[in-house]
Amino acid sequence: MDLKPTESRLPAASLLLIAPFFLWGTAMVAMKGVTPQTTPLFMAGVRLLPAGLMVLGVTGLMGRSHPRGWRAWSWIALFALVDGALFQGFLAEGLFRTGAGLGSVMIDSQPLAVALMARFLFGEQVGLWGWLGLGFGVAGISLLGLPAGVIYAALNGGISPAIGVDLVQELSQNGQWLMLMAALAMAVGTVMMRYVSRHADPIVATGWHMVLGGVPLFVLSALGETDQWQRLSGSDWIAMGYSTVFGSAIAYGLFFYFAAAGNLTSLSSLTFLTPVFALLFGNLFLSEVLTPIQWVGVSLTLVSIYFINQRETLAQRFRLGRAVPAAAELLPDSNGLVTLPLSAVGETSLSDVDFAEAGEAVVSIPRLEIPEPELER
Repeated sequence: MDLKPTESRLPAASLLLIAPFFLWGTAMVAMKGVTPQTTPLFMAGVRLLPAGLMVLGVTGLMGRSHPRGWRAWSWIALFALVDGALFQGFLAEGLFRTGAGLGSVMIDSQPLAVALMARFLFGEQVGLWGWLGLGFGVAGISLLGLPAGVIYAALNGGISPAIGVDLVQELSQNGQWLMLMAALAMAVGTVMMRYVSRHADPIVATGWHMVLGGVPLFVLSALGETDQWQRLSGSDWIAMGYSTVFGSAIAYGLFFYFAAAGNLTSLSSLTFLTPVFALLFGNLFLSEVLTPIQWVGVSLTLVSIYFINQRETLAQRFRLGRAVPAAAELLPDSNGLVTLPLSAVGETSLSDVDFAEAGEAVVSIPRLEIPEPELER
């Protein structure tokens, strides 16, 4: 299945691409509502291990093959450590110290790291519009996540070392730094999936990484936490069940299937949608209020998604806009020739061009070839 909505004409395919990020955003809200009644590592384990068993059960019914060989299991074990135990552990610990919307924003700073790693490891092209979109995304999540006092000080030119110290202290006390660590773990896990899928079925590997990643979380919870489930009510278990089934099993399965199949930068750019959903539903169910600055951040985030996912189309339009002259400029002279600026010749074959005076090219109309834009892969 193609990754970019522009490459698919089916609305259902676009909804499937967005689904993991909607489910993650709403799962953050569900988990945050349960935090007063449970402990972080237990909650992380409940979200991960049962979901992994569900994914493995579905793959068994689908007849998918299980991993074979030490290379496959080694990659899955490393994947489980990074994207399972570390990511979910940092996320849960951070969620106990910050809001659902703000925590989701900090986690979703990871597409920039994914873009850089995918660029150097796999040669994926980001391009001008992609980098511009990532810049908008970083700016958007900064407005969503940084304290308002720091933002106003920056706008008024009042940044000082003291503000920087206060910012570091506030981020560490509120759990944002834990969310940033979770973001880095998720970015590394996203890139690792490309290697994992070379040795194992991506959906089966996703299920096993959730099971193996959940085991150490339960062990650490048993060793260092108390009253993990004694205070949970029926509605709390329903919320945790939602985060397990929809926020983990379904969301993870879809996300890593797409990650193994196509462009990592375009897929990870959609994670900017997760804080939008988390902020909106956090406001609806947990009364987390959006400030005017945060609304600006949401807008920048949506712009970033458009730029990153439409970067190839935008680049083609920009190149064609420069390379193809207006029809009036193509009128021939008395000899049946057209004079074009060299910048407008573009990729026309040199065999079709006779150079006249400096800065101009004379092109014969029957031999002029305007290159067609490359098709998106």
